[in-house]
Amino acid sequence: MSVAMISRRTFVAAAAATLATPALAFEVDPMFKPQRVGMKPDAATGQILILPRAHFLYYIDQPGSAMRYGVGFGKAGQAISGEFYVGGKKEWPTWRPTNAMIERDPQSYSKFIDNDYVQPGGPGNPLGARALYLYRDGRYTYNAIHGTTSPRSIGRSVSNGCVRMINEHVQDLYPRVPVGTKVTVL
Repeated sequence: MSVAMISRRTFVAAAAATLATPALAFEVDPMFKPQRVGMKPDAATGQILILPRAHFLYYIDQPGSAMRYGVGFGKAGQAISGEFYVGGKKEWPTWRPTNAMIERDPQSYSKFIDNDYVQPGGPGNPLGARALYLYRDGRYTYNAIHGTTSPRSIGRSVSNGCVRMINEHVQDLYPRVPVGTKVTVL
């Protein structure tokens, strides 16, 4: 009887250790980790440039230099482009899919149909740890630069239009970027 008890305890301990491992020990490709990179000297500081095809976001924080982060981006037909600005920021943001998202994929978003449910912020929220809300012409565009619960999406075009970052990376970027920061998606 004690042998069976030890086996169960060992099993439970191993299962708990597996669940406690962050993102099941997923390791993002090193090229998508934050890096200091050179930038054209004439690029204005204090702005964000996003290169969707390369899956990189650059925060130009000093002349001739930027912090580069890997990102996930909008899938075909839902990618954004042009000029925006950060119109708001939030730590552990709440989330609700847009009506268009619900219409495109009602099965995935069934808990949001015919109600006003908003998913609270927290580790299971699709917007992750931080959100920088993108505005254009004084209006929220329903797009953001935000964390993700899907770290495997970094380096891919899979989102509904938003710019996804690893939670730790968006937490690094977040305090550097003031509201009003220009964001250009090329």
